[in-house]
Amino acid sequence: MQRVIGFDAKRAFLNASGLGNYSRNTLNALNEFFPENVYALFTPTEKTALFDPHDRFRVILPPNHFLKLLKPLWRSYFLSGSLKKQGIELFHGLSNELPRGICKTGIPSVVTIHDLIFMRFPEFYKPVDRHIYFRKIKYACHAADHIIAISHQTKKDIEAFFSVPPGKTEVIYQPVSPGFYEPVDVRSFFFKNAVPDHYILAVGTLEPRKNQLGLLKALKVANIDLPVVFVGNSTPYLLKMKKYIADNKLKNPVFFFSGLGEAELAGLYRHAALSVYASFFEGFGLPVIEAMAAGCPVVTSSVSCLPETAGNAALLCDPGDEEAIGEKINALLKDETLRKLLIQRGHERAGMFHPETYAKKLSAVYAGILK
Repeated sequence: MQRVIGFDAKRAFLNASGLGNYSRNTLNALNEFFPENVYALFTPTEKTALFDPHDRFRVILPPNHFLKLLKPLWRSYFLSGSLKKQGIELFHGLSNELPRGICKTGIPSVVTIHDLIFMRFPEFYKPVDRHIYFRKIKYACHAADHIIAISHQTKKDIEAFFSVPPGKTEVIYQPVSPGFYEPVDVRSFFFKNAVPDHYILAVGTLEPRKNQLGLLKALKVANIDLPVVFVGNSTPYLLKMKKYIADNKLKNPVFFFSGLGEAELAGLYRHAALSVYASFFEGFGLPVIEAMAAGCPVVTSSVSCLPETAGNAALLCDPGDEEAIGEKINALLKDETLRKLLIQRGHERAGMFHPETYAKKLSAVYAGILK
């Protein structure tokens, strides 16, 4: 039976990583494995045509009479009024929020909550941003018929911070794009950017919470001179990293990339000696599973949801202990048996996050609500 399901797809069109990846992976997985439905994508601007119109996607933009300055507000404050006109039978907010007034439409809704890091680590956020995030997520959690948390850590935080009854929230781990499971040819990218054959990879926005500076310190403490490749959008934190490199005359050649395509990123994982994700706190930690899917062994943090994400397929360490991080890196570099074991376990672990597995679970949620 065909259903028309609506999505807040702003992040799918406008965010290159993070919430954008989750949104795109969700929509592509549903389209591939449940093509019998129509998927209506609501976005304030399309920017680029990411989705094939020959698939089951219908892109819906603000009405022409909306002023340019009001378009960003359309999805939050004016969208509910047009859901019935578009024939929407169920609406899914993919990135922590639902449009105001959706409760009055009679259309059931689902919201995905990714993390509440802004409440656990308020020092990383501007006060105005914390206020906006709090109001949006609080409303979404109480307005939604069903909440999807991307980890048990996030589920616990939702129930603790917003007094949501346990039965309302379900954990469904986010999917990894299919491209990370398959070999890719990136020889031209490696040649063009002089990427070495043997390197340590760290993927994630360059910011204090992700702790890339901790990785650099760990390499110095452990006397590891392997090249390092950082992939992620830069913030002022990059200046601190470069200052540390210069002040300490770090021997390691360091590369910085941002805005890479999926194939280039998958190729970097596949050819890396190992991946390090020593974050202080995450809602899920997608780069951990991306690395495993691509056959790259992982060192990650022993805090927040990261042990949950990694399972038994990674080496865990205290992100605040540079010596411990260095020890885990050295263990993987020197012990080939351990390295092969983690690669094997990583492949098995990554299978749990395949788009088909995810799409089946999400579709079951939709079906249960629509009954």
